[in-house]
Amino acid sequence: TMRRTLKSLPVVLAALTVGCTAIIVDRAAGQEKCEKKCEKKCDKAVALFNGEDLSGWQVFLVEEDVEMEDVWSVRDGLLVCKGEPLGYLYTKDEFKNFKLVVEWRWAPGGEPGNSGVLLRIQGDAKTFLPKCVEAQLKSGSAGDLWAFYGADVDGPEDRFKKIEDHEALGDFAGVGKIQAAERQPGQWNRYEITFQGEKVLLKVNGEKVNEAWGCDVVAGPIGLQSEGGEIHFRRIDLVP
Repeated sequence: TMRRTLKSLPVVLAALTVGCTAIIVDRAAGQEKCEKKCEKKCDKAVALFNGEDLSGWQVFLVEEDVEMEDVWSVRDGLLVCKGEPLGYLYTKDEFKNFKLVVEWRWAPGGEPGNSGVLLRIQGDAKTFLPKCVEAQLKSGSAGDLWAFYGADVDGPEDRFKKIEDHEALGDFAGVGKIQAAERQPGQWNRYEITFQGEKVLLKVNGEKVNEAWGCDVVAGPIGLQSEGGEIHFRRIDLVP
């Protein structure tokens, strides 16, 4: 009996090996199928700006008697921000993990000013800004990251900044850009902002300009600032 058992053992082991291999292959195929299905689903971009109107957006302005359309308008397929009064346009929907593409320019022939892309907005405005992380759009500073009103952000020590007792914004922190990649004022630029968990990655015109971590992992609206200077947006797309 022992000899018969020992003789049959290689056959049993071979069968088990084949069975295990089949399971692994099946699982790998299933995982690949699942990943492809997820990629197909996640690759579908959501156009936050439709090129026609301000559907899906709402506004906060420091001057309550000013209407949204007095500051934000759609002209020739472009989203145009006059730049004053202070405030921000923000989405009705909330987003946590995403890749956001924003194409912008300062008004040709005009004086470039300040603006920003507000990410993971939490709650109402504190002043002219809410609690959020901001990808800077100020002319010459695109690629800088700031976190306001208790929002968290962290990064390399040599690029981490902490501001205390600011006249308007109190205490806040940020991470300076790695390099500048903006084009001349009046020309179109492209932001690619990837938020995944606690990490955020910024590219300007295809160049990596910032990477930070330690951010609050929460869902929130996305906003665009009105902060001086006429700025145009022609594309605002988000891939969840």
